[in-house]
Amino acid sequence: MRPGVQVREALPEDLDGLVGLCLEARAEAAVGAQLCSNDAERLRHQLGTLLATPGGHAMVSLLDGELAGLLLTRVVGPSPFTDDVSLHVEALYVSSAHRRRGLGHALLSGALQIADAAGATQVFAVPLPGSRGVQRFLARLGFAPAAAHRVVTTETLQRRLASDPVAGTARRGSGRGLEDLIARRRQVRSATMSGPVDLRGVPERLAAVEAADQSPRRSSISKHVKRAVASRREPESTSTIS
Repeated sequence: MRPGVQVREALPEDLDGLVGLCLEARAEAAVGAQLCSNDAERLRHQLGTLLATPGGHAMVSLLDGELAGLLLTRVVGPSPFTDDVSLHVEALYVSSAHRRRGLGHALLSGALQIADAAGATQVFAVPLPGSRGVQRFLARLGFAPAAAHRVVTTETLQRRLASDPVAGTARRGSGRGLEDLIARRRQVRSATMSGPVDLRGVPERLAAVEAADQSPRRSSISKHVKRAVASRREPESTSTIS
């Protein structure tokens, strides 16, 4: 750690300084609204909630005694789906006036101490939106893409769930079985509608389809196919003697 650089857990008296750094990061980012609120009181409450949450940590870096950077992190796990414990870095920011002094490295070194104490084997980091400098910084230290996240607003999700035609419909059988059924139906339809009508093989095809399909709904489809075939029968030829 460079001379004059200090990293420690945030203290109650650091809360105003942390709020100021959050607002500075918001103003600097091109997508500041995605970063945090611009309401200082709300930010103060959110930071206090993080510190009160089990596993939540806020670290600060100081340069010559002046608050210059922050790191917000949480210890995650174990959970019902994994026994692993990991450290999630939710925000890493160094004031623009104090960069290239080793503060980012010092903050991550402090995060490693938290990870070691918690038994965490991995460190996840979420770069602040629009912060390419932080992304390059993390990449140099070995951070690699871990997963692709998808996001949707609650309003959109509610609307899509309500309009989804599959919602509330009980699915029968596997999706693959349904695809095979549709393919067999198309084969029968193609055989009966292309070229001269040849009914010799149709009963056998229908019998095979019905044997593989025992549900009432699919039997109904078979009846429709039968009626379609019957409607395609050529009328018997007649001779008229005048």
